Amino acid sequence: MRIFRRLISYLEPLHIFIPVYFVVLLLGVIFGAANFTLLIPLLDLLFGTSSISTDLQAAPDFSFSISYIKESFQYHFITYSEANGKVATLWFVCSILIITVFFSNFFRYIGHVMVNRKRLTGITALRKALFEHVMRLPAAYFSNERKGDLMARLSSDVREVEVSVYNQIKVVIKEPITAVVYIGLLLFISWELMFFSLIFLTLAGGLIGTAKRQLRRTGREVQGLSGDLLNTIEESLSGIKIIQAFTAERFILGRFFYQNDAYRKVATKNDNKRDLASPLSEFLGVATLAGIVIYGGSLVLSEESTLSASAFVAYAALFSQVIPPLQSALNGISTMQRGLASGERILAIMDTIPDITSPQNPIHIKSFEREISLQNVCFAYDEKMVLDKLNLDIPKGKTIALVGPSGGGKSTVADLIPRFYDPIAGQVMIDGIDIKDVALEDLRQLMGVVTQEAILFNDTIFNNIAFGISKASEEDVIKAAKIANAHDFIMQTEAGYQTNIGDRGSKLSGGQRQRISIARAVLKNPPILILDEATSALDSESEKLVQEALENLMKNRTSLVIAHRLSTIQHADKIIVLQEGKVIEAGTHHELLKQEGAYHKLLSMQNMKS
Repeated sequence: MRIFRRLISYLEPLHIFIPVYFVVLLLGVIFGAANFTLLIPLLDLLFGTSSISTDLQAAPDFSFSISYIKESFQYHFITYSEANGKVATLWFVCSILIITVFFSNFFRYIGHVMVNRKRLTGITALRKALFEHVMRLPAAYFSNERKGDLMARLSSDVREVEVSVYNQIKVVIKEPITAVVYIGLLLFISWELMFFSLIFLTLAGGLIGTAKRQLRRTGREVQGLSGDLLNTIEESLSGIKIIQAFTAERFILGRFFYQNDAYRKVATKNDNKRDLASPLSEFLGVATLAGIVIYGGSLVLSEESTLSASAFVAYAALFSQVIPPLQSALNGISTMQRGLASGERILAIMDTIPDITSPQNPIHIKSFEREISLQNVCFAYDEKMVLDKLNLDIPKGKTIALVGPSGGGKSTVADLIPRFYDPIAGQVMIDGIDIKDVALEDLRQLMGVVTQEAILFNDTIFNNIAFGISKASEEDVIKAAKIANAHDFIMQTEAGYQTNIGDRGSKLSGGQRQRISIARAVLKNPPILILDEATSALDSESEKLVQEALENLMKNRTSLVIAHRLSTIQHADKIIVLQEGKVIEAGTHHELLKQEGAYHKLLSMQNMKS
């Protein structure tokens, strides 16, 4: 119930919608019920049992009661019949029937329009809130979660909530109202028969309630396996070259076939349980109706009851209309279980509290004045210590390079400065202020990042360079591209800056993608630059062009450079050698060479390889 309430909250505001929707539904149900109440006078007319009783020689006195409505209708109906004849009365009754059917369906349509609008508004709000929350989650969250499962929650689970929860609201609201109105009329016609009927209805509700609880459990399994399938598909499409290069098609197909078959088994079980509700409720409904016919028919035939034959036929017809709304309501509740299982998976993301956020009363900074300082910083992935009481200063306007063996903590330092992660101990300071006290947006606005893998989007070259800068002009973008040595190759593409580069920039070479990334950083014009092995994945020719672009980018900026190829950082103001999370050497290129220590050894090994 808690999950349902939270999902429904995205349909707010409901204080106006619910009363209006209730009135529309009620009018539709009342006009629908009127169609069947007309059966009694129609049957009386056809079988010739209509006559004014001694109690109805005059129109009844007005009162707020069902009996007044019934007696008034009977009086005017019989009076009209005796004054105009049975054929004219038949036309009269059928005309009323047509009018009531029209208004019944008119109000039903208005109700559908209202629900559709509210449903789509609600699912839009849910999708927006979910994606907005995902965008606020820290990088560490995505390292621990499977991308395919997250995609399933953002797409198929949201769709399931729309279809199985929001779309069923009109069922679980409308159908009980319909049933209540009809049951009220049934009680008015014969309370004895209604009491008899309730015994069977209670039994049906108990049996289907048991099936409903099992549906929630299998619904969670179905959505979980759907996420596994999507994850395998996403990984396979992303890594198709590696799969084919290692002839691993059989392995991937085996994994996919196994997951696909597991999904089939659980989904079949879930659908079978869901579909059981309809035939079960229909069987119980028919059994109840058969019991009513036997019991009510015996009352009429025994002539010991006040129940007339026409009233009994009308009761049976009305009761047959009680079964479908109850059946629809029960089916709607059953269908909701799968949607609630999806909602539970969605809300699990929504309940994930980002551990990296702006403080409640943040310090706002708009410029970088002095230095970045890491003081006794410790960091660990799970239980493995990566940085151990690291101290590092990055003065304004200087280029600091981090080198060392893999796993030494270089990329971790680069991730700590823009607060992609927080240290488990120590402080990262900017101009003497702990970055945890700084507004997160202000902090990251000061920084530009170029990573080893160029992260580009399936969009035009222009939009990739102007990414995040809504008011970038064409002149600004071209200027940034020229600084990044990208303008020439851009102009050689089919549509220049308006060329679409494909998924993740697949239409460009590695060096071209990297220069687009550099142009993006140039356009942002940040005072602090973080380069995380930006040239390590490139060939020599591309590396030269990219290195020139990086040197243009680093002019007059504070730069932290993580380098695998030591030839690219020999002009750095200071080179830091990290090993097992500690600084083992520091100095300029020439100073470190003279020491003939770890840096000299790394450089010698690279020279030997080259």
